[in-house]
Amino acid sequence: MSCILNIETSTSVCSVALSMDGQVLFEKTSYEGPSHAVLLGVYVEEAIAVAKKKGVKLSAVAVSSGPGSYTGLRIGVSVAKGLCFGYDIPLISIHTLDILTIAALKLQKEANDRLYCAMLDARRMEVYAAIYNSGLEVIRGISADIVNADTYMSYLEKDKVCFFGNGAEKCKSIITSPNALFMDNIYPLAVNMIPLSERAFIAGAFEDVAYFEPFYLKEFQATIAKNKVLGSNV
Repeated sequence: MSCILNIETSTSVCSVALSMDGQVLFEKTSYEGPSHAVLLGVYVEEAIAVAKKKGVKLSAVAVSSGPGSYTGLRIGVSVAKGLCFGYDIPLISIHTLDILTIAALKLQKEANDRLYCAMLDARRMEVYAAIYNSGLEVIRGISADIVNADTYMSYLEKDKVCFFGNGAEKCKSIITSPNALFMDNIYPLAVNMIPLSERAFIAGAFEDVAYFEPFYLKEFQATIAKNKVLGSNV
């Protein structure tokens, strides 16, 4: 049996979910701004209390690995590492854009006639994005993109593409292809980490607790700055 504590703090949303063999035992989410420092510890304590009440021990902790907010990821990863050291259990990392895409696939009922482009906001017309198919297979990996009308045209010419995440809203007036579909209110949530963390646990895909670091947005901002100089979106 696997009892996994899932922590998601990569954006302004703070969420925690506890799962047992892929089933949700506990879930708590706040959409009320970046309050991770206050709420995360409370949610984790509540989740652990549920595990103790059910007589199960934590098998692992899963945490969102970014890209995402420096402060949010730092808090989430620090708490996750502390739990792993304290309980002597492994650490699992899950990409934020994978978590976003799980949410979109659920709402689209895994429609296989389209691609899925998860976007995290950077600044101005800059986003961090990855493109997936309906099976969550990566069609194009995480990239720091400067969005214009042509950025995703090679995909839009062939397929419908769903755009979602907090970077998608500002792209609506720029990406005007009839094949572009925009989904609102898609957030990276801990409950959507569960199938991914369960898969990682079974595969033994664990991080080095001492040395693991997430992908902070500032690292991608450096990539974007480089791309501007080179005149590239990749």
